[in-house]
Amino acid sequence: MANDEGGMDALRALGARTVPVVAKGDRYVFAQSLKVVAEFVGLAGDFGPALAPPELISRLDRILAGVQRFVRQLPEGELETKLKNRNRTYRQLGHHVFRIPEAFVDAVGEGRQLTYEALTAPPPENIRSGYDIAEYGSVVRQKVRNWWDSTSGGGSLPQMVDTYYGQQPLHEVLERTTWHAGQHARQLMSILEDLGIAADQPLTEADFAGLPMPQNVWDD
Repeated sequence: MANDEGGMDALRALGARTVPVVAKGDRYVFAQSLKVVAEFVGLAGDFGPALAPPELISRLDRILAGVQRFVRQLPEGELETKLKNRNRTYRQLGHHVFRIPEAFVDAVGEGRQLTYEALTAPPPENIRSGYDIAEYGSVVRQKVRNWWDSTSGGGSLPQMVDTYYGQQPLHEVLERTTWHAGQHARQLMSILEDLGIAADQPLTEADFAGLPMPQNVWDD
């Protein structure tokens, strides 16, 4: 969408304002849920989460810990460099990874809608360096732990979550939160590689096993 000049016009013509979207004619669904997309295109099968919520929480924390390591490695002079395929800087990407679970926990914990705007909120001015981002990450990781512990390990969680793409099972939104953060972690590792920097304790395929990760690290 970022590289297609007419893409946003086509999106608005459908009546949508965010991506990803899958469309057939003038009908569309948001593509955040594999189950919803499968039903929309007529595919049969079990498209529900493969990992239980406790394992998703563990994977999410492992991913976020990795992102903390990676953002600390980003050279200060590169933080305002833009990604090759969209209007987002390395600094904004690093902040966004932690904003994903924070927005999820805030919405579920406070019983309000998970909005697109909450997920994509820009970093505040006081988050400037890679170490600033990593410190913010520590706050978010603790927030996720506190939220999970307050539900007795998930036992008192609501079944559904109100999101900007409709009412969704909490299990599926938690899975999306986890792999979404994981995809951006892969991108940060790719950025470090392009800069000639070996990622500190890189995440591996084992860290992503069982998550519906995109095939490609970048969407171009």
